[in-house]
Amino acid sequence: MSIPSDLEIAQAATLQPMDEVARQMDLPTEFLERHGTDVAKIELDAIDAMADRPRAKYVVVTAITPTPLGEGKTTTTVGLGQAFSHIGKRGVVAIRQPSMGPTFGIKGGAAGGGYSQVVPMEKFNLHLTGDFHAVTSAHNMLSAVLDNHLYQGNAVGLDPYRVTWRRVLDVNERALRNIVTGLGGRMDGVPRESGFDITSASEVMAVLALSNDLAELRERLGRIVVGYTPDGDAVTAEDIKGAGAMAALMRDALKPNLMQTLENTPVLVHAGPFGNIATGNSSIVADRIGIHCGDFLVTEAGFGADMGAERFFNIKCRTSGMAPDAAVVVATVRALKVHSGNHKIVAGKDLPPALLEENPEEVHAGAANLRKQIENMRLHGVSPVVCINAFPTDHPSEHAAIREIAESMGARAAVSTHFADGGRGAAELAEAVAEAAQEESHFQLLYPDDATLREKIETIATKVYGADGVDYAPAANTSIDLYERNGFGGLPICVAKTHLSISSDPKLLGAPTGWRMPVREVRASVGAGFIYPICGDMRTMPGLGKNPAAHHIDVKPDGTIVGLF
Repeated sequence: MSIPSDLEIAQAATLQPMDEVARQMDLPTEFLERHGTDVAKIELDAIDAMADRPRAKYVVVTAITPTPLGEGKTTTTVGLGQAFSHIGKRGVVAIRQPSMGPTFGIKGGAAGGGYSQVVPMEKFNLHLTGDFHAVTSAHNMLSAVLDNHLYQGNAVGLDPYRVTWRRVLDVNERALRNIVTGLGGRMDGVPRESGFDITSASEVMAVLALSNDLAELRERLGRIVVGYTPDGDAVTAEDIKGAGAMAALMRDALKPNLMQTLENTPVLVHAGPFGNIATGNSSIVADRIGIHCGDFLVTEAGFGADMGAERFFNIKCRTSGMAPDAAVVVATVRALKVHSGNHKIVAGKDLPPALLEENPEEVHAGAANLRKQIENMRLHGVSPVVCINAFPTDHPSEHAAIREIAESMGARAAVSTHFADGGRGAAELAEAVAEAAQEESHFQLLYPDDATLREKIETIATKVYGADGVDYAPAANTSIDLYERNGFGGLPICVAKTHLSISSDPKLLGAPTGWRMPVREVRASVGAGFIYPICGDMRTMPGLGKNPAAHHIDVKPDGTIVGLF
């Protein structure tokens, strides 16, 4: 049976009015700020108004180390949220807002897929309520204030060669990665090297995701470090009087967005921090609302469990004080076969024919990755459930192989057909998650706040990634010493590495051992509240491919958008 395209399915959906979606959550409609008929923002006053209500079970969806195509975390998150209604429970979903860079690039949108989507798909992927524009504006406002400060005499003594604050834009644009500003005459500013990142990589986006309320947002924006003096003292947005204007631009963006799935399950869509150099998780304020609006709050952590889930636990949960009750680890036949080392997937190209042949032995050969990611959940005291995300090209024997691997680790497992069948296809998964969430919680953070930065980095590298140790480049050691001298040593760690391996080397599949993690550089997101060591070359401004999605997206005379996927 052929399935219509994601866009065709989404455009055929029957949407409920926002008031009805809110009523499903027992969310008083007085807290809705409507943006048209099918999207609304939620006033932050709702957090205190619902604080005395019972707390939902808090479930995070993560995955094994993915292929370049991804293994369906968002689709699983949406499908699981829908599935709870099929077992007599109320689910609420909380996910990130996608960047328009990937939407117009090679990856496409991030509304889920098949019959487990967030709708309207077009609004979800294009602008929504303008939060990304607010982040872009606030970030670039600080850039303008910074360059004006240099031009007007540089009263704080900022070293122009040690400025760390760049500019952002929500498009894939490689030509802007490295630029020179201030060219022209004396009246055109102070010439210096700079560059652009994509908006999702902005520290302002991470601040949005990790702030508990407006007062904290304002405080975090003020703590953003824009550079250093010649003596190595940090210069902040507060120091150059830029934080207040940024907060004004971000005031309304802090309100989470309310949407719905194809089955009208409520969805909180908010924030979109970069998955490589930031948390890759949706916002704390969305979770603080959703946790009192149903029986289960299902949220998603970016990339594999070694990255997104580790950051969810040790950065987001540390900041919010909320503890997860269960974790879903999404696994696919194709990804485990790739981890066997026998196949290679290239984005934009057809799958190798041999990958689609029935071969449960190859699934077992790639099992080490699944086992390690289950261990990573238990390392944090969270009960894991393996979601076998079924594709039409899979074989029952291969699903049975994944189930055997999960059960050998003492983990629950469920086959889920949510892409093709919507919520009812994830009912078995929902039952397994409900059972896991009833178990006594033993959630624990991986390291204490007062550990040194090197101790925190090495704990993540050895315990989560399986490295033998960490090797620091001289520049990395210098930065760590600088940050600890400036009082940033108490911040948690967000390791920036490849998402295609548990290790820092994308070529190492499975669960590699006998390797050391190289840290070539360490940067600080002080306002957001974490330090990020960089392993390898992290691109924070993607480029467009030869045949990007932008070539195919268009609008008909009646206003219907086509070409999204």
